[in-house]
Amino acid sequence: MPTCPNGHSSVADDYCDVCGDLMAGAAPAPAPTPGGDPPAGPSGGPDGGDEPCPACAAPRTGRFCETCGYDFETGNRPAVSRPTLQFPGVPAQPQQQAAAPAVPAPIYQRPVQRPAPGGWSAVVSADREYFETVLADLGPDGASLKFPPFAPQRRYMLVGRQVRIGRRSASRGFVPEIDLSTPPEDPGVSHIHAVLMARPDGTWVLVDPGSTNGTTINGSTEPIPFNEEVPVHDGDRIHVGAWTTITLRKE
Repeated sequence: MPTCPNGHSSVADDYCDVCGDLMAGAAPAPAPTPGGDPPAGPSGGPDGGDEPCPACAAPRTGRFCETCGYDFETGNRPAVSRPTLQFPGVPAQPQQQAAAPAVPAPIYQRPVQRPAPGGWSAVVSADREYFETVLADLGPDGASLKFPPFAPQRRYMLVGRQVRIGRRSASRGFVPEIDLSTPPEDPGVSHIHAVLMARPDGTWVLVDPGSTNGTTINGSTEPIPFNEEVPVHDGDRIHVGAWTTITLRKE
């Protein structure tokens, strides 16, 4: 098999199949005639160094462009394959349909605590009528007492065997279940003024363990006896201090 001057084996005996160079012993291409078209072979010398590649403009060094593979003999351009873009470690993703708009998550709302059926509650309020009764009993000694201009009602659930009524004591670390020391603080309430005690049958009794100003019920002016259980019922009003009335409710 013939070998070109560059050492390539070639089936053709005129130009090398590999580099396109003129084979040894082959006659050079005839010079172009005036006014005629140039032959399709290489130009500018055996290596064609003066001819740029029409595909990529790289200098010609042989039959095939070393940059893009253009065949100067046949004029065939190399097939251009468009690469598929891939990123290392990331698999190709199939085309996805547009995602449906996200549905907002429901806003959590803390449920309102309601008294259990059959339970009891105590509603604390500032009672103007009871306050006037206290002033009448005190006479001149009650001149310094003033009815609070703003005293919103408060509701307490009766839970447990005992519910203490009074005012907290920071020195003793004592906080009653029904704390009357919050504004407006009733100055006539003792730290442990009275105690509501649950009975096995679901009813309640009231005990005054020895308060300074006594405890009355349902508008009575007579305080209940100390350390005696007094039955109370739905709707009963317990009066303590200078203006506080506690109304019992069975739910």
